[in-house]
Amino acid sequence: MRQNIPFNNSYSKLPERFFSHVSPTPVNAPKLIKLNVPLTQELGLCESWLTSDEGVAMLAGNFIPQGAQPLAAVYAGHQFGYFSPQLGDGRAVLLGEIIGKNGRLDVQLKGAGPTPYSRQGDGRAALGPVLREYIMSEAMFALGVPTTRALACVTTGEGVIRNEILPGAIITRIAASHIRIGTFQYFAACSDQDAVKILADYVIKRHYPDAANAPNPYAALLISVVEKQAELVAKWQNIGFIHGVMNTDNMSVSGETIDYGPCAFMDVYDPETVFSSIDSNGRYAYSNQPKVAQWNLARFAETLMPLLARSEAEALSIAQSAIDSFNTLFENAFFNGMRSKLGLFTTDQDDEALIKDLLALLQHKKLDYTVFFYKISDFNVYFDDEDLNTWVRRLTERAARESQSQSRHRQGLHKEGLHSQSSQNIAERFSLMKRSNPAYIPRNHLVEEAIKAAVRHNNYTPFQNLTNVLSNPYQRQEGYEKYALPPETSTEKYYTFCGT
Repeated sequence: MRQNIPFNNSYSKLPERFFSHVSPTPVNAPKLIKLNVPLTQELGLCESWLTSDEGVAMLAGNFIPQGAQPLAAVYAGHQFGYFSPQLGDGRAVLLGEIIGKNGRLDVQLKGAGPTPYSRQGDGRAALGPVLREYIMSEAMFALGVPTTRALACVTTGEGVIRNEILPGAIITRIAASHIRIGTFQYFAACSDQDAVKILADYVIKRHYPDAANAPNPYAALLISVVEKQAELVAKWQNIGFIHGVMNTDNMSVSGETIDYGPCAFMDVYDPETVFSSIDSNGRYAYSNQPKVAQWNLARFAETLMPLLARSEAEALSIAQSAIDSFNTLFENAFFNGMRSKLGLFTTDQDDEALIKDLLALLQHKKLDYTVFFYKISDFNVYFDDEDLNTWVRRLTERAARESQSQSRHRQGLHKEGLHSQSSQNIAERFSLMKRSNPAYIPRNHLVEEAIKAAVRHNNYTPFQNLTNVLSNPYQRQEGYEKYALPPETSTEKYYTFCGT
């Protein structure tokens, strides 16, 4: 039975200079590799139809369902600091929008063939990058990080030529929208101020409706996007995620992580970690991500300047104030996230020093970031290292001050004994740590193992196992012990690639 997908498209109603109408290019022999069943249910779609021949044909771009209005969006962007005036969806086609449990969402096929923005590319995607995006985006979702989602991935039955012939694939991506800072930059670069205003009004209506009632809606929009990006990048830093290619065309104004190219997670803690094979100068290193986000937001603010105020000086003041607020917003979000990882509920004046000293220790001792935080989530943790144990005693003393304060407060409210309340505080603290420190992340060696098995040997078992364990990252799972372990020590540097 055919699924009647409830498309409710809005972006396609914008002026046609915002996009090009284009249909996916059909493929020879589509085959479903992975369907995200929980997401299917959230979207109100029928699992049995999506796994049928017709459903798989839609996921491959061979069948356009009723109500879809396929298009490729245009945008520009700063790539590694250099401005490209026209980029756009070079290998992605937006089928349309549907309204699910979490509001309006884009349904996009990535790797669906050439578009007017392909810049002489084939518009296709290789299987490896498609699997990487599925693994990474769903892992990020399970870790509680705002992100695009992966609904499904299919192989095409066709090869794509990169340095060699590789199996082709298509991923169906779900996003709050695909509007980027670079979308605004494109129209600003064209001196099309009407389009900038239309786009800003659209983003306010779709993502930030409260801004419409503000005294200055466009200033409220700018501040809202700054807040979202500060919170997003803080979450990246808290879990050791490195995006790898934070160009302005890869920064979504909705505040989601988007475009999983040369991304990866840190193993050993090192602020200068870079994985991208093309980031030779470390522009997008782990430690630089907050600075780059603020720089990108400044580019966004530039596009809004004519909307912020009639006076250029006043507009500049509004924009500068919003951009300057990023550092405080980021640091608050980052340190609050770190407090949760340490089982702390309140703020103390010594917390920043406590956290910074820990990170310095992790770097000096060359310790695995994820393993360390998961280990301290256990009671009576002890290390074979006096420096670490000295730091743990500092944390224990800090937590004790908090527990005593909370116990006194509860004792006054509930007339309960100090001993029982202290026990409850300890349990709450370690419960918070267990919710904040994952046992599993997409370990780079495991991601590569899954991709290699699929691409080279048509074996999807490692991919299926990895996605299964990453769907529940905060709970140790029997039989998946190896997924919590860091890689064996290697002198070879790990590189990731954009995969375009």
